[in-house]
Amino acid sequence: MPGLDVTPLVPAGRKIIQSYGDGRFRVAGDVYDGSILIWPDQCLTWAARSVADLDAGNLHHIVTGPDAPEPTAELLIIGCGGTFVAPPKGLRQDLRARGIAVEWMDTGAACRTFNVLLGEDRRAAAAILAVD
Repeated sequence: MPGLDVTPLVPAGRKIIQSYGDGRFRVAGDVYDGSILIWPDQCLTWAARSVADLDAGNLHHIVTGPDAPEPTAELLIIGCGGTFVAPPKGLRQDLRARGIAVEWMDTGAACRTFNVLLGEDRRAAAAILAVD
């Protein structure tokens, strides 16, 4: 019996996260040292190192972009590090008040979730903290 291919079908040009760890990420064949901000078609390094670096102001531009008045992503995934840590008090409510739906999870879950959403062609963005 031939094996079943369970590789997710991801539209061409999408930034699928291939691996993470040792303080870096491999995304669509490129290596990024440190934390990342990622959209379906773009990935950037990010200066944030811990949950303490996150607030509604610096996360808002991730889903709106520099020139868009309204969110361009329907969902913001936040990877909070190697183990789950609760979000800072009020962060989820502050983002929701700005029209941003948030899924908060550890970094591994955030990478997997982002890839699944890419396969579904969803408008998602992610802010993911690097783990050692």
